[in-house]
Amino acid sequence: MKEEKKKDAQKMEEMQREIDEAEANLKADETAEEEAVDEADAQEEAQAETPEEEAETLRAEVERLTADLKEKEDRVLRLQADFENFRRRVSKERIELADVVKQDFLKDMLPLVDNFERAMAAEKTDGEAFQKGVEMIYTQFGEILKKNGLEPIETEGRKFDPNFHQAVMRVADPELEDEMIVKELQRGYTAHGRVLRPSMVQVVSN
Repeated sequence: MKEEKKKDAQKMEEMQREIDEAEANLKADETAEEEAVDEADAQEEAQAETPEEEAETLRAEVERLTADLKEKEDRVLRLQADFENFRRRVSKERIELADVVKQDFLKDMLPLVDNFERAMAAEKTDGEAFQKGVEMIYTQFGEILKKNGLEPIETEGRKFDPNFHQAVMRVADPELEDEMIVKELQRGYTAHGRVLRPSMVQVVSN
């Protein structure tokens, strides 16, 4: 990752140097064009006897410099556009990489969340104080995960969606529509809109 950042930085420096060089050449051409125009004007005013061919040559030189200047202006604009696109792409890739790293971290935390849920669902054999302590830890830990982009997948009152749910059991229930979720067996989660783990559910199949 450090090597990629170093390469990106070097690439941005190279592009910036190209832009600076093109802008310097552009400025030099602008000066040359101004000097050519001034020379043409001065010669036409000071020397009425200047041959028509010489005046035409000077005009042609001005036109050539103008065309060259326009070409270099276009090159500077293209370089600046390429540089801006490159900078945006690098920024986007860094954000996406950070999201992937977070997702890996969150996925590793899921078994811990499962254990907290099982502990809270068990009988309060060790006293109510222990139960409250576990609930407090679970709540705090859940807030940390949510802050990092973790969200539970909704199942209650929902229809089965293969993008978010995994049907591990099917049951008949004439009072419900087919594909309705009747029970969540294991909670699923998303992070930044991407599924980390689908919810394992029991689905109606009449």
